[in-house]
Amino acid sequence: MRGRSLAGLALAVSLLACAPAGPCRTTEFRRVRSYSRPYSGHWVVARGDTLTMPEMGDRFRLTDIVLDTDTVVVGRECHFSGRLIFIVPKAETLAVTWFGVPEHVTIFGWPAELGPFGGINASWWGRDSLRGAVLFDEQLGVQVRPGATAQFVAGRR
Repeated sequence: MRGRSLAGLALAVSLLACAPAGPCRTTEFRRVRSYSRPYSGHWVVARGDTLTMPEMGDRFRLTDIVLDTDTVVVGRECHFSGRLIFIVPKAETLAVTWFGVPEHVTIFGWPAELGPFGGINASWWGRDSLRGAVLFDEQLGVQVRPGATAQFVAGRR
């Protein structure tokens, strides 16, 4: 009986050892984690466009970007959690996901009901600032006029 339980334990351990690693445990994600680390933290928008979408009638104003280091699995990819804080048209905090590469940080996860936004792309602007813009997603059915941007500059809090 004892031999059978040891064999069962050995089988369970070997199955766990051979189980596929989650997307947050891959070599590729460890590289993304090291690239993303400098972008993590609380960023305050010092200067930014207030975006008006004619189809929606509302103005949007982003005030804070909070990039946490907690991981979130999105489909088959691993991202980090974060928050976008708006004050216009109303005070609202959106849960988002993000990841960084050496050249920029990309933030995802806008709810479709908010509008045709695909996320945010930002890159370094000096040693402790980010400069970025809101990305539009035309697949959500709203056409954005060419050249429309919502740019911002944010500094560390």
